[in-house]
Amino acid sequence: MIRLRIPALLLATTLLFLAYSQVPNEAFRQRSLAAEKAGLAEAFRGVTTQGAVEPGLFPLRSTGVSTELARRGAAAFLAALTPEQRAETLFPVDDVEWRKWMNQDFYVRQGVSFLAMTPAQREAAFGMLRGALSAKGLKLSQDIMKLNETLGELNNNNFERYGEGRYWLTVMGEPSKDKPWGWQLDGHHLILNYFVLGDQVVMTPTFLGSEPVIATSGKYKGTAILQDEQARGLRVVNSLSPEQKQKAILGAEKTKNYNLAEAFKDNLVLDYAGLAASAMTAAQKKELLGLVEAYVSNLDAGHAKVKMEEVKRHLDRTYFAWIGGTEEKSVYYYRVHSPVILIEFDHQLPVGLRHLSKAPNLPDHEHIHTVIRTPNGNDYGKDLLRQHYAKHPH
Repeated sequence: MIRLRIPALLLATTLLFLAYSQVPNEAFRQRSLAAEKAGLAEAFRGVTTQGAVEPGLFPLRSTGVSTELARRGAAAFLAALTPEQRAETLFPVDDVEWRKWMNQDFYVRQGVSFLAMTPAQREAAFGMLRGALSAKGLKLSQDIMKLNETLGELNNNNFERYGEGRYWLTVMGEPSKDKPWGWQLDGHHLILNYFVLGDQVVMTPTFLGSEPVIATSGKYKGTAILQDEQARGLRVVNSLSPEQKQKAILGAEKTKNYNLAEAFKDNLVLDYAGLAASAMTAAQKKELLGLVEAYVSNLDAGHAKVKMEEVKRHLDRTYFAWIGGTEEKSVYYYRVHSPVILIEFDHQLPVGLRHLSKAPNLPDHEHIHTVIRTPNGNDYGKDLLRQHYAKHPH
């Protein structure tokens, strides 16, 4: 059951500050509990094809890429918290808290929020992200937070539901050089799960999105995200021959949402669909790998390279699928799926900006969801953790 403990720091602050922190109403709490009950009813297995985990894909090994900056950043963040905040933020490394995340703004989250942090603590929090992410990944994360502020502005300055500070951090396990640990960033349109074991890293599930994706007004006017991922997907599909498109395009019309691997879908069964990379030309494979790299490169450069090498080893078993139009202004969904990575991109129906939409019942370019998963049991680094425990019983 979800734990609803409010840090002592919040209890000591003013009523005005409390109005901007997460004090959920009963409806939000019940919706959160219902989502968790359904989503956690099954023990974790992982995303699979035909329901069976393919073994041996993620061996324990040394990558040769240091995780020391990530460890130092997490240790400094924890040190910056008060004892009460730390108690709210720290969980065991194998805690079910890993699986408790949700894109929706109403979700009742654990840990410490950016709203509850002092400026120095917020800097330490971003320092933890900086030690794990590339400059691109850090900027994207911060820009998503900024666009959530824009969403609040566009909803009559509703900052009790939206805002750049409404994101929560939890740390699983103690940051260590050789023992497993990790952290989670959880909030509206931004979820990062970052697992570390030695010098191995797994950063999935990852959810990146926004509504709007481009701020045309307000405090963060000019902020824009996911334009490269949008354009690269279109380039891949339009690089295909008519015969290849017949296999890749699962449907030419898109009038609804299609993402399948979002919150509480840890055990999604999803068979391969679309066009296999083995049927692509060398130039098309290069475009496909460039698309994958646009997502993987949110990791620090060294671990992004390790992940891309893993993706390349399974390239001929990688499938590209598409739903929707193929023009620049079309709305669409695409999926890249292999034994070691699952990426989804989806133009979504309006939700937070429905009141401003000219076509509120159709997907648009201003609401995008993307999800990245590690299939076959290694989301949250769980397969690595399983192997670690087999060698070092706890």
